[in-house]
Amino acid sequence: FAHGELFMLGAYVGTTVLVTTGSFWLALLVASVTIALLGAALQITTLRPLVGRDPLTTILATFGISLVLQNYALWQYGPVARKIQEPITSQFQFFHIQFPWYRIVIAILSAAIIGALWLFLKYGKYGIWIRATTQDRLMASAMGIPVPLVHTAVFAIGSAMAAASGVLFGPLVGVNHAMGLDWILKAFIVVVVGGMGNLGGSILASL
Repeated sequence: FAHGELFMLGAYVGTTVLVTTGSFWLALLVASVTIALLGAALQITTLRPLVGRDPLTTILATFGISLVLQNYALWQYGPVARKIQEPITSQFQFFHIQFPWYRIVIAILSAAIIGALWLFLKYGKYGIWIRATTQDRLMASAMGIPVPLVHTAVFAIGSAMAAASGVLFGPLVGVNHAMGLDWILKAFIVVVVGGMGNLGGSILASL
């Protein structure tokens, strides 16, 4: 549940950096790094002690984190939605329809990130660690893989991707304290339709 609020906080951090520096791409980088660190901290302090317990306990913990982050955003940024300025405002004509180039950029960036993630998980040393830990945590630990570190790294990577998505989609949907709920529900639908643990299926379902 918490990733929806990390998506939302990433959008807010991006908005703040953009207003301060005027650079959308710097805002994207800062938001990703900041929320990755926040995600790692949440995993270490809240979720790591719950590893091996009833999955319902973890679900309730992440739901609690989600409520805390959502109310923090409401307190910090207020209830009024904000808009992130698109870095690319030009459009092109497709038949009789004006289509913004920014949406094409988002599609290309999303495809590049997904491709890089797939290659990392498939062929990278640490990607293999992640897959091994997912399949059998105890066996991975017996083989010398630092399972707690892998869990933290995975949560940090997921948090960074959520934050980057929040910044990239901010110009299209606006930024408000409740935006994470809508996106996390969509993510659950994609995961269920695509298959739990099936990256390729989730990609196809998201289309």
